[in-house]
Amino acid sequence: MFKGIEFDGKHSYKDFGLTISNPDIGIPSKIKNTERVPHSNVEYDFSSIYGGQEYEERTLTYTFNLAYREKAEYFYLYEAEALRWLMTPNEKKVLKDDRIPGYYFLAEVMTSGNEFKFVGGNLTVNFKAYPFMIAELSEGNDIWDEFNFLLDYAQDTTFDISGTKEVTLYNPGVSIVYPKIVTTAGMKVTKGTTTYNISTGTTESYDFFLVPGENKINISGTGNISFEFYKELI
Repeated sequence: MFKGIEFDGKHSYKDFGLTISNPDIGIPSKIKNTERVPHSNVEYDFSSIYGGQEYEERTLTYTFNLAYREKAEYFYLYEAEALRWLMTPNEKKVLKDDRIPGYYFLAEVMTSGNEFKFVGGNLTVNFKAYPFMIAELSEGNDIWDEFNFLLDYAQDTTFDISGTKEVTLYNPGVSIVYPKIVTTAGMKVTKGTTTYNISTGTTESYDFFLVPGENKINISGTGNISFEFYKELI
């Protein structure tokens, strides 16, 4: 049974007793970068030139059912409680939908509207969200009870290196991800024709990324290296 959503650490049903109707997580639109060859019908698509398709933000819509006995009770629940919870954050916060266990959205309320009735009311809220839903568990985790045979990929993301070793990292999501790299010693990581010098400790950079699917990487050095990343799905 669909109970509701958790947003910014509070749950619509458990904390406010609000039920939800007409939930809609939407589908993000693709961003297409095209160029037409002059005086021809040929059009080139450069949308995936860096290895992944870009998407617009998505819209999440939920209608909260507000049950009340008196008008004053309605305005207290609507104005002082529900709207304060939903409208206070001024940046994207974690939103978990009970229908989609194991994943979350990053979202912020942008618009809302209500319908007042004598015997009740409802509040429809639109969230603007990061295009993808993000896995709560990192790739390479060994929590077997949470493994989804349709969506998950069993793989190693931590390696002991002595010399040079080729490894494969699989990004099972639909978007480019930027892993956090943790090493016990300085190493060189080569992906394609580019070599990255990774310092001891934790490294996070937009220069190093994993495209959807298979990523073959050569690692040179001595020590332990791990890649922390999370799949992102439509």
